[in-house]
Amino acid sequence: QGLLVESGGGLVQYGGSLRLACAASGLTLDYFAIAWFRQAPGKEREGVSCFSGSDSSTVYADSVKGRFTISRDNAKNTVYLQMNSLKPEDTAVYYCAASQYACSPYFRSYEYPYWGQGTQVTVSS
Repeated sequence: QGLLVESGGGLVQYGGSLRLACAASGLTLDYFAIAWFRQAPGKEREGVSCFSGSDSSTVYADSVKGRFTISRDNAKNTVYLQMNSLKPEDTAVYYCAASQYACSPYFRSYEYPYWGQGTQVTVSS
């Protein structure tokens, strides 16, 4: 059974950077897409970025393009989300999730059966 564990969240000032990590066990990342979602208080969960295991293609939400970079370390079976130029509106709980479907710009949550517990990111102004 697959297990995902996020780490790297924290408090950062406006314009700062954080790197989130999603460590996978029980899943071979070559066969899964790993996506990052986020949910702010009172808002719906939204997809942020996705890394496709089959062809290493990536997808980004418009709100983070040019600021966030998703990558994978095969040796560590871990997917990273490098977040630069952070804004207060990036404040949310960030979750990673795994799907056997390819990455989609629609970030359909129901296509992701495996989820981590989430990590809080807070950007102060």
